[in-house]
Order: sequence, then structure tokens, then C-alpha cells
Amino acid sequence: MNLNYRVIIGFILCFTGIHLSAQTTVAQKIDSIGIFIGQQAHITIEVTTHQGAKIQFPALKPLNYIVPGVELLEVSEADTSSLDNNQIKVSKCYTITSFDEKLYAIPGLKVKIDGKEFAGNTLAFKVVTMDVDTLHLNQFFPAKDVQDNPFSWKEWSPIFWMSIVILILCLFAFYLFLRLRDHKPIVTKIRIIKKVLPHQKALQAIDNIKAEKLTTSTNQKIYYTQLTDTLREYINERFGFNAMEMTSSEIIYQLKAKGDQKMIDELKNLFETADLVKFAKYETMINENDMNLVNAIHFIDETKLEGLPTEEKIVPKLDEKDKRIQKNRITIKSLLWTIAIIVTLIMIYIIYYTYKLLS
Repeated sequence: MNLNYRVIIGFILCFTGIHLSAQTTVAQKIDSIGIFIGQQAHITIEVTTHQGAKIQFPALKPLNYIVPGVELLEVSEADTSSLDNNQIKVSKCYTITSFDEKLYAIPGLKVKIDGKEFAGNTLAFKVVTMDVDTLHLNQFFPAKDVQDNPFSWKEWSPIFWMSIVILILCLFAFYLFLRLRDHKPIVTKIRIIKKVLPHQKALQAIDNIKAEKLTTSTNQKIYYTQLTDTLREYINERFGFNAMEMTSSEIIYQLKAKGDQKMIDELKNLFETADLVKFAKYETMINENDMNLVNAIHFIDETKLEGLPTEEKIVPKLDEKDKRIQKNRITIKSLLWTIAIIVTLIMIYIIYYTYKLLS
């Protein structure tokens, strides 16, 4: 009875291809022991061992032979799973085929675990051919040509209609482009010009009077005309009332509320002297001319405004027609960009859809 028990145990171990050694097992299995010529079978090697073990499977490469006549087609990646008691199972699959009718004995493939070599059991692998009836030759037919799939309008209609949409959008975009080209863009340039401050302009004019030496000229009417005109322009720009069209008394009256009395008195004397020279042929002394020139400079220095901007930005104003044209151009450009994006997205979808149909 004990002998029979041992025989049964040995038979089971040989059949399953399990090798036991210190809680390490190597099992070698095949999913089909018989195939037709050219079919495929799969050999699986399962290693059960402790975690952290160094496992080295057989170094087999595709298109090589495991045994003469049995060709290796593919080697899968190792698949690892955890077990109880700090154990792991690592399996690897080998895809094989054969084109010779024969019964093959596939020896156990060797696996190294922590430097020690293990092997599974020998497997039986039979390759058979298909029976051919050589008596009824009329039942043999030649190989069929590659069959073309029938055209299906349902499959290709989305591409057709989307192509029509792209054509319409392109024609509309071309029309918008012609509209955009025919209407020249409205160019508005902002000019920045140097601004001469009122007191700078007035002092420059007085420097010109001195350079021309009009204070010592015999024609005092020209001197006082230029001096008072310079003051009138300065007052016009500085105080904001039209001094060029006012009499001397009107100017003094307007200035009384804006300066001290001494300054106004000096300016009043200058204007009165100028009126006498221009209208009453009054002749002044040279020192009197110099004094009036100094009073004019003093008035400008006392009333000038500091810290004003020296540059002026001139922004051209568009009329209603130009504004309408500019708005239309912005709208057309926005439509062109929108059409371009839509056409691009549709083209990408058509390419992807066609690829899926043909693959």
C-alpha cells in the first residue's frame, strides 16, 4: 500500500512538471498537446518562490528553435503576483509553432533562482497535418484573391458632407478676403510734437528783439509793436483771454484779478508808453526802452507756469464712415479666423475618420 502511494505521488509530480526545493517550485505547462501545421501553442513556465528571489528565465529569442522543428515566435513579459506566506508567483509565456508533422518531446526549460538551476518536466507536443482527399479532385478550389469590401455609402457619407461644408466655408472665406482686400485699412497715426511753453516762446521772442538791437533803433514804433505783440500772445496763451483783440486798458483790467498791483503797474506803464510811441509819435530814452524790456521779462518770469508737459500727443479723429469701415474690417478678420479654425478641426476629423475606415 505504501509502495502504491509513493508511485501515485511520483506520477503526479512528473505529469504536472513541478520541481520542489525548499519552498521553490517550477511548473512547465502547454495549453495544447496537439496542433495542425502552422498553428500556435503556448508554453507557460510558473515559478513559485520567496519574495526577493533573483529569477533568471531561459534566454530564448523569437525565430529560434526550442528543439529542432519547434520554432519560438514570441516571449511575453514576466507576470508577477503575490501569494501567502511571503511567497510570489512569476510566470512567463512562450508562443511556439511547427511546420513538420511529428511528435516532439520538449525538455524542461531551465530557470535559475538565486543562482541555483531548476527545470520543469518534459512536455509532449504533436503536430499533425490535415487529411487531404486525393480521390475527389473536383472538390479542390484555387486560392481566393484578396476580396474588396463593398462600398458603403453609410460609412463614407459623413466624409462627403463634411467636405461639402469645407468647400462652402472656403468659398465664403475667399469672398470675405476679397472684401477685406478691396477696403484699404484705415491707418491712424498718433503724432507726438514738442510743445513750446508760453513763457519760453515769449522769452525767445524778446531775445530776438534784443538780438536785433531794436532798443537802440531810431524807429521805436517797430520795437514797441514787437514787444507788446509778444506780451499779448503770452497773455493770450497764459491767462486764456484774447489779448490780441483788446486795448491796453482792457488787458490791464483783465490782469488786475490775477497779479499784484506793482506788477500790473509796471506792465501798465509799458503799454501806455507803447501807445504813445505808436499813436502819438512819442520818443523815449534808451534807458526807458531798456527798463520796459526788463519789466516785460519780469512780468513773464513772475506769471509763468512751471511743470507743464513739453510734449503734446495728437490723436487723429475718425469720422463716422471711417469708424464703420474699421468696424467692418475687424468683423471680417474675426470671421476669417473662425472659419480657419473650423476648417482645420473638420480636416483633422476627416483624416482620423478615414484612417479608422481603412484600418
